[in-house]
Amino acid sequence: MGRFLQIAGLVIGLAGLVLQICITVPASMEAGRSFVGSLVFYFSFFTILTNIGAVLVHISLLSPAGYAWFPAFAGPRMRAGVAVAITLVFIIYAMVLAQLWQPQGLFLLCDVLLHYVTPVLFVLWWLVAGADGSTRWRDISLWMIYPVAYLAYVLARAPISGEVPYPFLNVAKNGAASVAVSALGITGLFLVLCIIAVLADHGISRIRSPGVHPGAKRAS
Repeated sequence: MGRFLQIAGLVIGLAGLVLQICITVPASMEAGRSFVGSLVFYFSFFTILTNIGAVLVHISLLSPAGYAWFPAFAGPRMRAGVAVAITLVFIIYAMVLAQLWQPQGLFLLCDVLLHYVTPVLFVLWWLVAGADGSTRWRDISLWMIYPVAYLAYVLARAPISGEVPYPFLNVAKNGAASVAVSALGITGLFLVLCIIAVLADHGISRIRSPGVHPGAKRAS
């Protein structure tokens, strides 16, 4: 089951990312951006970056050479961190972004694949086969670097490019206070998801190995 979810996640994730760049770049250039500017625009979305992370996790673990490809993404703490981030992608899109636009055609297909299908497949895979009880509470501080660094990038780029990937981060339109509230709310949600992930990771490990504490496996 775990391998099926992993292969499905890899295939669908790659398909979604490739299709998204194939339709986003031409549309972006038609809107007036250069080719390079369109690529930067594409890679400026948290959804895209997180789905790339999920694909790299799958590739690293499916490598026939045994973690030889992208080994940094094969580790259990990275797997858990990506599971947290891609869960955030699902929640924010479903609760906030889905109401802000109505994509059609291939854009709708990409939205469904990257915001719903790949997050569900990755989290299911992580719960079935990726979690092993090795995460620690201090890992949360490492996971938090990702959304904070992303937020800093978006806010720093906005005055230069005149655009933001997500409307709730638009300081020029919404004001600094509104953006600060949105950023704090999303960061807080990410933190809650991190806590849930650590608890779930340890709980799953105990279910698989009754009576064995996660720390005991690391010490053995």
